[in-house]
Amino acid sequence: MECAPVILFVFNRPLHMARTVAALQANELAEETPLFIYCDGARNEKEAERVRQVREEAKTVTGFKSVTVVERERNYGLAGSIIDGVGRLCEQYGRVIVVEDDLITSPDFLRYMNQGLDLYASEERVASIHGYAYPVPNDDAPESYFLRGADCWGWATWARAWKHFEPDGAKLLTALKAKGLTKGFDHGGNAFFVRMLRNQVNGKNQSWAIRWHASAYLDNMLTLYPRQSLVVNSGFDDSGVHCSDVDYYESSLGLAPKKLQKIRVEVNEQMRLRVVGFFEKMRRQRMKDFYKLVFSAGVRRIRKVTGLAAS
Repeated sequence: MECAPVILFVFNRPLHMARTVAALQANELAEETPLFIYCDGARNEKEAERVRQVREEAKTVTGFKSVTVVERERNYGLAGSIIDGVGRLCEQYGRVIVVEDDLITSPDFLRYMNQGLDLYASEERVASIHGYAYPVPNDDAPESYFLRGADCWGWATWARAWKHFEPDGAKLLTALKAKGLTKGFDHGGNAFFVRMLRNQVNGKNQSWAIRWHASAYLDNMLTLYPRQSLVVNSGFDDSGVHCSDVDYYESSLGLAPKKLQKIRVEVNEQMRLRVVGFFEKMRRQRMKDFYKLVFSAGVRRIRKVTGLAAS
């Protein structure tokens, strides 16, 4: 098996990058894997020192078949960097494994990814292989399953699938509405994906992931998920541009099968309903957290106005 290249996107968090690299180095296929580290540029002088630290750290990375460090001369932003980088490596290698600097992978992540890429290389409906699995009941789940669309935490794709990526969010939103797909795309109104896409269109976020998901969803393409998550996100410490300090997606690292078996390319309805349930539960929890925050802010304001001491 010829290992697909890994592209790692980093910016200004040297400690996060070090943990991500260490986890990848611990993978059994690391020494057979070309690694490309894409270092985004600083947005201002305040960030410049930490960006420099990340780049110096990147130059010391070993343990892979090869290490190529790409230093951006300007700030592309995560979306611009991923869209450009994934496109370049797909064009060069035909396939790519994508990791960001706050993702911790299991020791068999690369094996699972490469086996998935080999198994479904010629399956036109398969958009990607995904390493993260939503925290849903999985005792009776299959070792792998398909859901419609695409995802963004430790994933792999092929040049043939990445060609479906549509960067124009407005075009995607219009198509979802025209085809009556907004409810399904949004997991029954629980996932806020439509709002996220609308916000991207209105310039309130730069999410590439919501456009990748929408592109695959519109073309009725599927993504393969593992029974146990092979990725955890360490970025919910308020250190990242797009992550807060609340982790609704918390999971633990599991194991991949030694030999991934090919399955029918169709949505697993049992797992789809469990993921819908997860988003519904998360929506309710977010509302509780929101009202708790509003209540706390109101109490603090009343105390400030009345001069009462905080308890």
